[in-house]
Amino acid sequence: MRRTQLDWQISDLQSVAKHRGLDWRHQKSSHCVFVRDDGRTLSVPAHRPIKPIYIRKFIELIDGA
Repeated sequence: MRRTQLDWQISDLQSVAKHRGLDWRHQKSSHCVFVRDDGRTLSVPAHRPIKPIYIRKFIELIDGA
């Protein structure tokens, strides 16, 4: 994910979030919202493919930056 920021789908991000212990919600909307324990959130459009800027922000969210 860090090397290739292209061709990711929302299900891939949800899978990584589940593995890293992040909550997420995506209920019949155009965006998926990832929520960290400290309350920080990231809203990612659920379009395919996801733009690289959202992948970078997702990595920052997971890393705790």
